[in-house]
Amino acid sequence: MDVTFFGVRGSTPCAGESTARYGGNTSCVVLSSPGHEPILFDLGTGLRYFGQCVPAGQPLRAHALVTHLHWDHVQGLPFCPPLLRRGSRLEVVGPAHEGVDFGEAFDQLMRPPYFPVRAHQLESEITFTTMEPGEARLIAGATVTAAHVPHTDTTFGYRVERDGVSVAYVSDHQQPADPEHVDPAVLELCRGVDLLIHDAQYTEAEFAAKSTWGHCTIGYAMHVAATAGAKRLVLFHHDPEHDDDTLDLLALAAAESGARLGLDQVIVAAEGLRVALRPQRATVTAAVGRA
Repeated sequence: MDVTFFGVRGSTPCAGESTARYGGNTSCVVLSSPGHEPILFDLGTGLRYFGQCVPAGQPLRAHALVTHLHWDHVQGLPFCPPLLRRGSRLEVVGPAHEGVDFGEAFDQLMRPPYFPVRAHQLESEITFTTMEPGEARLIAGATVTAAHVPHTDTTFGYRVERDGVSVAYVSDHQQPADPEHVDPAVLELCRGVDLLIHDAQYTEAEFAAKSTWGHCTIGYAMHVAATAGAKRLVLFHHDPEHDDDTLDLLALAAAESGARLGLDQVIVAAEGLRVALRPQRATVTAAVGRA
């Protein structure tokens, strides 16, 4: 299973020279394996760049696991080139919101006057499916499990297992008042995974001022990984205020802390990062800012 990062930012896209190395697009990570349709984590602005990798004229057949409906996780959908042509097909899976099915909730977001077209008006075939917390289902040859993750609104994390390897994706995670506590559902989702992709938006000082904003510190992300016995950790959902130089410094500190906690590897997510997972082995390529 290959894991490729196309969008690594949280909250809002950010562009400019100061974020060029790590990238400024919002959440979009793609899992791919030979003989299987790709599985996408979230549909942020990084989705547009994933779409550009699909050869012109060829349809896209894929599945997307959406954590929640905040803008930074869905705003790339109408800008993905292959989804603007016939023959492409995307199944989008996500949680219900306050009793409203996922598809209906998405339709409330992507419609006039908030956006000029609706999802069903795109040329491709896009379907929406509600998944339940604790549910496991077979998607593109992989076992996909969903679980509630504490955040400001209804939010899922996902675990994907296929061909002897596993990945957990926890993009937005509210750090609790007790920094030693890990929500049992999150802990089970991440237990023993080969790769954990986890929210790491704030430093300790930033979190002190934004402790109710739905995210966590880099230290807490490492605590979750170590407590769950994850083999490798990718720090994700970078704050838009963190430029490349800041992320370089955070990467060095995270590598030292991760080693003390017994983590095999701590990586700072960057656009273009590719992690190739094989049973008992993983390689990392194009890892700008790798810790």
